[in-house]
Amino acid sequence: MSHITEYKKKTKNSAKIFSKSLKLHVNGVSHNIRYYEPYPFVVKSSSGKNLRDVDDNKYTDYWMGHWSLILGHGQKDVKDSLRKQIEKSWMYGTVNEQTVKLSELISKAVPVAEKIRYVTSGTEATMYAVRLARSVTGKKIIAKIDGGWHGYTSDLLKSVNWPFTESESSGIVNEEKIVSIPYNDLEGSLKILKKYAKDLAGVIIEPVLGGAGCIPATADYLKGIQEFIHKNKSLFILDEIVTGFRFRYGCLYPTMKLDPDIVTLGKIVGGGMAIGVMCGKKEIMEYADTTGKKKSERSYVGGGTFSANPTSMTTGYATLSVLKNNSPIYSKINDLGEYARKELTKSFDGKVIVTGKGSLFMTHFVKNGILEITNATQASMCDVTALHEYHFKMIAQDGIFFLPGKLGAISNAHTKADIKKMVG
Repeated sequence: MSHITEYKKKTKNSAKIFSKSLKLHVNGVSHNIRYYEPYPFVVKSSSGKNLRDVDDNKYTDYWMGHWSLILGHGQKDVKDSLRKQIEKSWMYGTVNEQTVKLSELISKAVPVAEKIRYVTSGTEATMYAVRLARSVTGKKIIAKIDGGWHGYTSDLLKSVNWPFTESESSGIVNEEKIVSIPYNDLEGSLKILKKYAKDLAGVIIEPVLGGAGCIPATADYLKGIQEFIHKNKSLFILDEIVTGFRFRYGCLYPTMKLDPDIVTLGKIVGGGMAIGVMCGKKEIMEYADTTGKKKSERSYVGGGTFSANPTSMTTGYATLSVLKNNSPIYSKINDLGEYARKELTKSFDGKVIVTGKGSLFMTHFVKNGILEITNATQASMCDVTALHEYHFKMIAQDGIFFLPGKLGAISNAHTKADIKKMVG
């Protein structure tokens, strides 16, 4: 029996519901990456490390809510906090104390977070970070990484998918104001940055490329970029939406002795609820203060109807509190990630390269003579079809869920036995 036949046999209710979804939603989904062939299963509940679909199939989850659920699904402290907040209500549209409490935790854990502005998605956070950089410097060009993913904002939707020279979408204008540099290639990156130095507002970089292959940046690369950017009086923006509070309590950048001007956060700091965070040095963030400023003097950075809503602030505070008070969580999940990378490499006996850091990992099926993966170009030259098939086989046969083609995230709900089963 083929994997697809086996999958269809055990997901008949999902097939019926998804056929209705296709009639109502574009491609049946509300996020492009959630669709996969022949159709995605439909989840009815989740708990701990598991998803359960409408056919009552259980899956050990390594997607973990777009990597946001570091404590697992429905973790008790987070759930109890949310329940208490909902009893009071879930939307005020005004200032609330929960926001202050969460910001106190973030500002103590993230040194650059001298001032904070909340939004409801990572896309908004990076969009505003770019606008702020242009306001502060008076320059227009933003540099990003080949393969760097910062959400769907038009300001950054360029050179995301291979081939990086092709436009990512119709309907985007001013693409000449975005330039792309090669990851972990300092000489090549500086050559491009120098070419645009006069009008360069800033550079935005993920310290671990997420969507482009789970690839860590070297400290020397990031330091070299930062040195040039600061000498050029441009801004150094780190996108830690994936990496913030993922490997340690706080951000990744202090471990690399970096000094960013703006940092964007999301995912984990929302505890499973909608959030985006832009934070940075006081003198930079103050450009977003509209009080007493002319339009030409301000960076108009909003938030939105649901920004800093009490439910997101509450689940974020509960999640960070658990992480702060239970430091062994990080050593546990980072060790499990290291174990997964080592055992997967051994299991596939030279057929794969497993990238990642800490509790994040991704398996690349090598071809085209690829011997290492340090950038998105090398990742895109691997056998992406084989990776999708590998992930789908686990969904169909093993009750293990990776969003096909994407990296895996380990939560505190996972155990070594889960990793052993996944490695097979």
